[in-house]
Amino acid sequence: MNQDITQILSAIEAGDPRAANDLLPLVYEELRRLAASRMNQEKSGQTLQPTALVHEAFMRLVGGNVSQQWDGRGHFFAAAAESMRRILIENARRKGRAKRGGEIKRRDLYDDVAVVDTDNVDELLFLDEALNKLALEDPQLAKLVELRYFTGLTIEETAKVLGVSPRTTKRNWAYARAWLQREMSD
Repeated sequence: MNQDITQILSAIEAGDPRAANDLLPLVYEELRRLAASRMNQEKSGQTLQPTALVHEAFMRLVGGNVSQQWDGRGHFFAAAAESMRRILIENARRKGRAKRGGEIKRRDLYDDVAVVDTDNVDELLFLDEALNKLALEDPQLAKLVELRYFTGLTIEETAKVLGVSPRTTKRNWAYARAWLQREMSD
């Protein structure tokens, strides 16, 4: 199946308009599972549903007029994680900071996956700002956070997508959480 995904991604890159239709059935369930995992962490009144998140992310990845270049399945899922992150951030910004004001509740970054309180729009926006800074310093760490936090991948799944060992991923995840905690507490 990984080979099929890679071949279809190559066809999309080459401009085959039918290739996106072939890709969706192969990646939909995994993207849906990742989105559902992420959305389970959102507050109950959330208007964005996992299916909508998957469809929006998929359309951004393969539905545009600009040809994408994919280095295989891992690259595609990393891009999907980033796309989901951007969609969630855009959704949070639409709700508006002033409208969602109040006391900001920060959390320690010692939880396995939770980095911020997703009920708090301001905190989600602070996370986005911190991730942008982290990406400038270490893009690989920022990608790891996106994969773990915004798609809910396990250490092992993240390691596979990033092409590193689970041990390295676990160590980098601990460092990235500490870096973000320091950045967000300033």
